[in-house]
Amino acid sequence: MGQENADLTENYAGAFDGRLPFGQRPALLLIDLVEAYLQPGSPLYAGIEDALASAVRMTAAARAIGIPIVFTNVEYQPGGADGGVFFRKVPALKVFEKGSPLGAFPTVLAPQDGDIVVTKRYASAFFATHLAATLTSMGVDTVLVCGTSTSGCIRATALDACQNGFLPFVVRDACGDRHRAPHEANLFDLQAKYAEIVSEAEALSLLAAI
Repeated sequence: MGQENADLTENYAGAFDGRLPFGQRPALLLIDLVEAYLQPGSPLYAGIEDALASAVRMTAAARAIGIPIVFTNVEYQPGGADGGVFFRKVPALKVFEKGSPLGAFPTVLAPQDGDIVVTKRYASAFFATHLAATLTSMGVDTVLVCGTSTSGCIRATALDACQNGFLPFVVRDACGDRHRAPHEANLFDLQAKYAEIVSEAEALSLLAAI
């Protein structure tokens, strides 16, 4: 495994070594940190308690300095007609039909007055939502991305942040997935091509320096 990792690093060296600067006007994006991923009885339970705790600390730091905080959730009409192919592909998304308690935010990390809530139906927080326009209107140039799942909605959101002109910084410790392998693989690929992957400590230092 060690040799394989060395070969991978060497393969990417020289082609994917770029680094993005941290901007002047960041926002915190909290992606789908809802009960569906936190309750052991849910088909989407991901065991992301450590990531949630990190996201809580990130949110406290963001509140302390007054940067915009954006929560996303997922909601579908009964039957999922507004979920399209994604809803058909992933039957477990039925837990997000309107009125389901699994779509709720946990008490420990819920929106407060002044926070922005974006309801989405697909993986990216940017796809078919008002997020890009809202961030642009607020002068945001950088997004700190936390939440779940790393291989799905985190990856899609970070990629679309890049494609919409926002500097994406994914907070490794505050993101989770239902298995370590896709978590690490997607963080590696995001760092190589689309985003900066930072630890919670690094993210907090970036915020403190603003």
